[in-house]
Amino acid sequence: MGHIIAIVNQKGGVGKTTTAINLAAALAERERHVLAVDLDPQASLSYGFGIQADTLPRTIYNVLVEPESRDGLPLIQDVRPRIDLLPASIDLAAAEIELISALGREFILKELLAAVASRYDFILIDCGPNLGLLTINALTAADGVLIPMQCEYFALRALTSLFRTVRRVQVKLNPNLIVIGILATMYQTGTRHAEEVLAQARLLFGERVFDFYVKKSIRFAEASALGRTMIEYAPEHEGAATYRALAEVIIHDYSSQ
Repeated sequence: MGHIIAIVNQKGGVGKTTTAINLAAALAERERHVLAVDLDPQASLSYGFGIQADTLPRTIYNVLVEPESRDGLPLIQDVRPRIDLLPASIDLAAAEIELISALGREFILKELLAAVASRYDFILIDCGPNLGLLTINALTAADGVLIPMQCEYFALRALTSLFRTVRRVQVKLNPNLIVIGILATMYQTGTRHAEEVLAQARLLFGERVFDFYVKKSIRFAEASALGRTMIEYAPEHEGAATYRALAEVIIHDYSSQ
């Protein structure tokens, strides 16, 4: 069965989608088969892989709210060698409301992914910038949480609420859920603020904060504009190296379980 990782932070603009895209690419480079799940109505993950989400007649929204369309997840698209995508669109924003009255609403995504998990080594869920029902679905379906954290003070403060939500999910919905780690992103070299935020994160969360971090670079925006990953666009760039290091840690941690 594929290991399911939810990439979560309720704060926007912290690098969730960038992490999902480049971690998927780094895992695929190591010959792991990956399903990338776009659970954000902005559909940035879908666009990041070159899929024009607004033109798709059906997306993950349909399989979430229409039980009759769930069998086998036929919407999955092959976007790269060893990477498949379950795309989203703006319609997904309505799912938060439409699923409120659904029976077992927190477990819908878990049941969907169970039907295809055996095809993949890893399933990466790119969550939206909130802790609503869709994100709760992701945490309920996942066996691990990966938290990108922008190296800014307000991003650090937001982690307290996120960890509170993770604990609630562990108690009520998914006792096997673990926090894989916190990935510092958009680290601006040479600034005292970034250094202090990273030092404070390590003081508060200890070994949960990875030793490596993603430096701020225009190359990430350039790659996104072209619908490419950093592994493809600038394979020798230190940003690509960081996501390769993250992939190594995740592969090692899961293989040792």
